[in-house]
Amino acid sequence: MARFKPIHKGLKLLPVDFDRQVIPGSFEHALCHLVDHELDLSAFHARYKNDVEGASAYDPAVLIKIILLAYSRGLIHSRKIEAACRENVLFIAVSGDSQPHFTTLAAFVSGMNDTVAKLFAQILLICDRQGLIGREMFAIDGVKLPANASKAKSGTLADYQRQVERMELAAKQMLEKHQSADSAPTDDALIQREARKLERLQKEAQQLRDWLKNNPEDRKGSKGSIRLSNRTDNESAKMATSKGVVQGYTGVATVDEKLQIIVDAQAYGTGSEQALLLPVVKATATLRNADTVITADAGYHSEANLKDLAEQNINAYIPDNGYRKRDERYADQGVHAAKPDPLWNKAKQEKKSKCFRPADFRLAEDHSHCVCPVGKHLYSNGSNCTINGYVVMKFSGAKQDCVPCTRRKECLRTPEKTQIRQVSFFQGKRDPKENHIDRMKVKIDSDLGKEMITRRFATVEPVFGNLRGNKRLHRFTLRGKTKVDGQWKLYCMMHNIEKLANHGYAR
Repeated sequence: MARFKPIHKGLKLLPVDFDRQVIPGSFEHALCHLVDHELDLSAFHARYKNDVEGASAYDPAVLIKIILLAYSRGLIHSRKIEAACRENVLFIAVSGDSQPHFTTLAAFVSGMNDTVAKLFAQILLICDRQGLIGREMFAIDGVKLPANASKAKSGTLADYQRQVERMELAAKQMLEKHQSADSAPTDDALIQREARKLERLQKEAQQLRDWLKNNPEDRKGSKGSIRLSNRTDNESAKMATSKGVVQGYTGVATVDEKLQIIVDAQAYGTGSEQALLLPVVKATATLRNADTVITADAGYHSEANLKDLAEQNINAYIPDNGYRKRDERYADQGVHAAKPDPLWNKAKQEKKSKCFRPADFRLAEDHSHCVCPVGKHLYSNGSNCTINGYVVMKFSGAKQDCVPCTRRKECLRTPEKTQIRQVSFFQGKRDPKENHIDRMKVKIDSDLGKEMITRRFATVEPVFGNLRGNKRLHRFTLRGKTKVDGQWKLYCMMHNIEKLANHGYAR
């Protein structure tokens, strides 16, 4: 029988040299070199006032190393990071065996505020100094992630007011029930349960009243619409994703094409991508040059955005929702629409009409009338109308022809209510002048436009694949736009440091 050397498992005491655990060329080596020799952490040091009195604090440099190393390993929760600092040799070596409590780690991340933006900018300058930013093309995209907020606690102020009224009514009925049952013998356990339920109901009603007092107005959306508020995180938003509706934030990243460096990272409490394009473009103004091309997906496409980019003389490629139908490369995309899950196909399903359509009516050569499928004439009641920017000719049937017709059910959607049939023939656009959307369609349909779409995919999608797949960023753990924006920047900063390590930094 073959003999093999023994394998040791479990506890074993070993002499460990911390310096030799951090291998040159690795992410942790680049991280430690950056924090120890490159980054200016004076903004963090200014927070501490324990020069003479007070206990010693954890070095901000150590906490930054721990957080970014944890994010690079897919650890986002502070309790798991604390456990890694106790049990993982690499975390022990990078932190110098500091072992901070999870509350310290959580408070450090949530309290970074604007200092994280300064760190992000410093690392971006180092990436530029190393020649990792090409400035040929910037690709913009976003990801919608759940936040530390309850989707069930979303609504308008009117919704919350109705909830308060229902809670107060339920509490009143319970009090009346208790008062009427005081004279009758009842189970003590039942009385205690009812009392706890009443106390909980009154407490929730009071919390809701306090929230309404502190938030007297609804959140405003685009074009004066009302955006749903949220009682756990009022800066988050309810957003539709491929995984269903989530209560969270949109993390937007601008990625340079050369080596996929994230040049800008922002988090917003809205799912409307159209409103996010211009702030991101403005934030990257100092990084772009005159020849930098901006690309984004169809979610950022709008007449206002395209007009603003044109006025700024920014060369941009932003496709519309229908560009795939015009591109022969996507001719076989219909096979995906046949999948049973409705989340696969977001397009509106075409309704099969049971009535006669305009194509079933024959238009006379002189446009004076049209003939219905049973041979009756419909006469013009508007030859130069405008509907949605199109020139339309409208025709209407006669009551003596339509009312006794035996095929009314095939012609009218509601024959019991409608007496006559009306038909409209669209003749073309009213205004022949080309707008920015039309110009962009021509630009996207060109050979260069198709190439830019492909280059955008290859630039920005791998970045989100790395953050969500490899680093397991599936949700934000903080509340409030400022804190979530800081956490998003930390993840994007970690991605850039990883790029630095992979391209020879500090070797």
